[in-house]
Amino acid sequence: MSTPHNRAEKGAFAKTVLMPGDPLRAKYIAEKFLDSPTLVNDVRGMLGFTGSYKGKPVSVMASGMGMPSIGIYSYELYNYYDVDNIIRIGTAGAISEELHLRDVVLAMSCATNSSFARQYRLPGTPAPTCSFDLLRTAYECAGRMKKSVRVGSVFCSDVFYDDSNSLAEWKKLGILAIEMESAALYLTAARLSKNALCICTVSDCPLTGEECSAQEREKSFDDMIIIALETSADITR
Repeated sequence: MSTPHNRAEKGAFAKTVLMPGDPLRAKYIAEKFLDSPTLVNDVRGMLGFTGSYKGKPVSVMASGMGMPSIGIYSYELYNYYDVDNIIRIGTAGAISEELHLRDVVLAMSCATNSSFARQYRLPGTPAPTCSFDLLRTAYECAGRMKKSVRVGSVFCSDVFYDDSNSLAEWKKLGILAIEMESAALYLTAARLSKNALCICTVSDCPLTGEECSAQEREKSFDDMIIIALETSADITR
């Protein structure tokens, strides 16, 4: 079995998939953290691997950048490969003054400027929200690890270079950070009765100009990765 974007066979993916945006981060996670990782997809360079963590099967696959991209890959994983849980692990820009570089955010819900939800023809505005069981498990795992995390809402944007300079306005509503994938993931999971969570590491602070290097983004955000892996191990017990 394959799709236009995935050459993996049926059963090649575990029930839980970690999804970084960057294919190199997927490769890094598989090689550093998984036992016996096997490459199951490389179509368009969107690397996907399946292995195990603490004896539990888990997969990791890149999603690319933005809502259209993660919308495609998450839909196919949920709908064609019987994946139950997708945990996005990515980067975010801090909006809240209480966040700093390398802080970890669990995105409980997200605001968005995207038209992604129009496909559902809803008579109102949906509220993209994570799966509570994944959120609770991730929060408890972080606690056991003695790692501080922030839980709250993020802003999921369709644009990276924002001419309207709107972040100060979102800050007024207590939005913690900005990223570009959570809304499409949460809406896709809701539509297909699946589970999703977005865990992000602060890689830059747009309002102050602070930022991590590209190499740091790829390989130095291990707290987020381990929280996601511990979550995957807990939910497959």
